[in-house]
Amino acid sequence: MEYVTGAFAVAGAALIALAGLGVVRLGDLYARMHAATKASTLGIGLVAVAGALGIDGGAAAVLLAAVLIFVTAPSAAHLIGRAAYRAEGIDVHLQGHDDLRQLFDPSDDADS
Repeated sequence: MEYVTGAFAVAGAALIALAGLGVVRLGDLYARMHAATKASTLGIGLVAVAGALGIDGGAAAVLLAAVLIFVTAPSAAHLIGRAAYRAEGIDVHLQGHDDLRQLFDPSDDADS
């Protein structure tokens, strides 16, 4: 069981390190946000599974913390991406056709 716990912990730590590397190396805001959200969320989940397997009696608290990360990280990334898209002066480097621009009216400050 120790080897399984160690494998989960190492895999999770590797994904978290990969997320950090993606934030540093990727070019635009959306790619960095994607790397930070996807890889670190899965990495924290794997580390939480390792913690739940390795800790006697504390598995519920560790898994609850992992669920909290799974819920809040994608929501926060969505809000950061939306704020960056709507902010003036931030170059987001969109490739291809921007479908959202047709729906977005800069004079409308109300969130719908």
